[in-house]
Amino acid sequence: MNPEENQAPRDYGGWRLRRGIGLLGLGLGGTAAVLGALLVLVITAAASPAALLYVAPPLLACGGAGLARIGGEPLALAALRRARWRHASARGWTRYQAEAAAAHSSAWRLPGVLAPLALLDADDGYGGRYALVLDRRAGTLTAALRVIPASTWLADRHDADTWVANWGGWLASLGYLPTVRHVTVVTDTAPEPGTALADAVAATLDPAAPAAARQIMGQLVAAAPAAAADVDTWVSVTFDPRLSPAAPAGLAEAAAEAGRALHGLESALGTCGVTVLGRATPAEVAGTVRVAFDPAARGETGRLLAWSGGGRPVPGLSWSGAAPSRAEEEPGCYRHGSGTSVTWCWKEAPRTNVTADVLSLLAAPGPYPKRVSLQYRPFSAAGATRTLEAEVNAAQFRSVYKRRTGRDETARDSFDQARARQAAAEEAAGAGVGLISLYVTVTVTDPGDLPRAVAETEAAAESSRIRLRRMAYSQAAGWAATLPVGVCPAELARRIPH
Repeated sequence: MNPEENQAPRDYGGWRLRRGIGLLGLGLGGTAAVLGALLVLVITAAASPAALLYVAPPLLACGGAGLARIGGEPLALAALRRARWRHASARGWTRYQAEAAAAHSSAWRLPGVLAPLALLDADDGYGGRYALVLDRRAGTLTAALRVIPASTWLADRHDADTWVANWGGWLASLGYLPTVRHVTVVTDTAPEPGTALADAVAATLDPAAPAAARQIMGQLVAAAPAAAADVDTWVSVTFDPRLSPAAPAGLAEAAAEAGRALHGLESALGTCGVTVLGRATPAEVAGTVRVAFDPAARGETGRLLAWSGGGRPVPGLSWSGAAPSRAEEEPGCYRHGSGTSVTWCWKEAPRTNVTADVLSLLAAPGPYPKRVSLQYRPFSAAGATRTLEAEVNAAQFRSVYKRRTGRDETARDSFDQARARQAAAEEAAGAGVGLISLYVTVTVTDPGDLPRAVAETEAAAESSRIRLRRMAYSQAAGWAATLPVGVCPAELARRIPH
């Protein structure tokens, strides 16, 4: 590598907000509704001008609510979401009490969107056991891989570029696996509670050692949590057996097919700059959910997992035992167990090209427990071509429409059209295409620390050139999306009747 290449870090880009054919920032359905309303007004004026006094006000009010925006969101959609929230809150659907749930049924122990999930124990075909999370409502199966990513700050730049290229190839390969619904990368960081170090020191400390030495080791153990961090990284893959060409007959066959597909994915993942530790066991998945609900139990859960060796069943870590004693969703936060959490979603990707370590500051450990979840929903190889062709045609339509109406094309519209053409050209060269979402959750055990935790998280996102939006009235769903259990808010939204 010559000195010029060593001085210029490689940058990456290609994110683009999906936009269909529509006018005034609306989608195809919104544009059709606006044109239909105008057509109704024209026909009414031609038939009976006096009837406009009764027809025009409601149509104009509905049109204004659809065109007016608050924070980039249509006013009508924001009002609809708030109305749904009040409807659910009035009926107690946003509150959870473990005692009340256990009295009715023992099958649905977790609150909210986690209620349909069941934890299965599957055989990997090599004598090992791993966890599969079954969504009994959607019929999907989710497996989580435990990985340790290599730091790009300590690696050679050429190696980092190779890892990113292999990761892009790994994502592109998902377009040829029809059963893969989405992939989620979760980075869970928290201050180290000190239990692992305390147990190790207590087991190796000689009782006959000098008092000064024992005192120094005690002070070291007491000071370690303030200087250490607990970091876990998961890559969860969600499969939909109904999309398989083999059409598995039952749950056992579906789990076996998911295991075979997972074997190839985890083998290829090792070339993406991560060390694959293996598939998560049921105890590890249940422990992760338990710690998310009850952050004060992180030390105890770590002890139980260390005692089990990662493979044996743990009596204290079960799926039903992961549920909190109580949980309550509020418009701007989620209170659960011993913690209070705030969740954001990705509002806007970086507008400029970025380097490989763009998310380092956002995902880095901080003074509060934090989970960063990057979710990728791949298009099939054939569907990607159709999608990008539609995006290019939509961008060209907006450009032609503005020229015909005498409006100047903005710099952002021109850049968006260039991005659409670039994406189509890259897909033709073999790149993968998918929908990307980002979710960030920060948790505190003391509600008084919540404003500071929120400010630090938003500042880290700004440093990573990412604009976040707090998921108002959807905190519980966003919180669950930062767990390696296969929850996808975009798919949940499609289940809600409109």
